[in-house]
Amino acid sequence: MSEKSLSETQPVSFGERLAGSQAFSDLFRDGMALVEETATYLDGPGRQQSKKLERAGALAYATESMRLTTRLMQLASWLLLHRAVKEGEMSLAQASKEKSKVKLASVDSHDAGNIALLPVQLRELIERSQKLYAKVRRLDANFTIRMLASGPQRQIRSSANLVS
Repeated sequence: MSEKSLSETQPVSFGERLAGSQAFSDLFRDGMALVEETATYLDGPGRQQSKKLERAGALAYATESMRLTTRLMQLASWLLLHRAVKEGEMSLAQASKEKSKVKLASVDSHDAGNIALLPVQLRELIERSQKLYAKVRRLDANFTIRMLASGPQRQIRSSANLVS
């Protein structure tokens, strides 16, 4: 059976193609590196810098660092879920069910005045995380739309393809 006819009889979902792509591998690597870099900063230089801030700056630091870590944990959860599909540790149907527990908020509000009070390195980490978050939200929205459009029968076929 030729490759063309095989792909016509066994559709591959967007989620499977995404998780198996080099673009996803790059996104995963970048996302997890940002999580690690942020943790290192917050536990080291960031802690020292926060102690030198005025009261308003210290409050902004606490607020924005919590938002940053929450955003990064949501990103890491999403990335790990899709990697589990790629590695065959989870079916697409299981991942779809688990994905409902990962909340990618549509609005990531912050006070520009607060951001201005923060150390430069923290501001840069926040900006990078927001860009990555926006990228993942776009991918997730596309993934969700395609999952809904494909209907349950295609999801079942796609999940079966992961097992075989």
